[in-house]
Amino acid sequence: MEFLVTLAEYGLLLLVIVFFGFLSVVVFEAWRRRHSNVSVETVTTLEDPKSIEPIPCPHITDPAEKYLSLIVPAYNEELRLPAALEETMDYLQDRASRDKSFSFEVVIVDDGSVDGTKRVAFDFVRKHTVDNIRVIPLGKNQGKGEAIRKGMLHSRGQLLLMLDADGATKVTDLEKLENQINAVAREEYSIRNPASKDMDFRIGDVQVSAFGSRAHLEEKALATRKWYRNFLMKGFHLVVLLAAGPGIRDTQVAFF
Repeated sequence: MEFLVTLAEYGLLLLVIVFFGFLSVVVFEAWRRRHSNVSVETVTTLEDPKSIEPIPCPHITDPAEKYLSLIVPAYNEELRLPAALEETMDYLQDRASRDKSFSFEVVIVDDGSVDGTKRVAFDFVRKHTVDNIRVIPLGKNQGKGEAIRKGMLHSRGQLLLMLDADGATKVTDLEKLENQINAVAREEYSIRNPASKDMDFRIGDVQVSAFGSRAHLEEKALATRKWYRNFLMKGFHLVVLLAAGPGIRDTQVAFF
């Protein structure tokens, strides 16, 4: 019995060491990225396959030219990107045909891919024009977070949406997220501007962030995952809670 207790203690100690090791790696990597030269601002350009010269990117502080900017970070997504872009463009073009006030752009951020991701993206630029699909090359792999950041900073939309290149989250769910943003933004706008009329409201007038979530599926996922994956997941949730505060339940969903 004493042997079993000792073994359990060693097992618990090992789990604690693994957890704090994982936590240390996450904190160190976040600090390294924050203080590395990766995030130092440089002049970002976008590429047009029909133009020899790179085109200067707009900045998020410029007046919005589109209603929606859809940012797609892509790293070695040659195989999965075409289907996702086809579905996305079908939805966006159909919506634009039904609603003349709806304008959009898709911003593909090539995060230093070494396969044919840029070629695939350029095929869509040729098909839909550089006004509707834009490609921002990062030159070297800088990580998904930096790719999203660059795409957000150099978009033209009032509403900015990040969508993964693998099509795991359907763009047709956009309107669910959009309705929530509109509701919160309108309420905030009316509080700040009680004398304004509803027709004066623009979604870009109020800063609101919304995240898609699969947290309601967590109980089912816990039942099907291996115990060590659940342990790592809970550890990651703790890191998110400490770093970002409460309220964000699903940081990995590719829809915000």
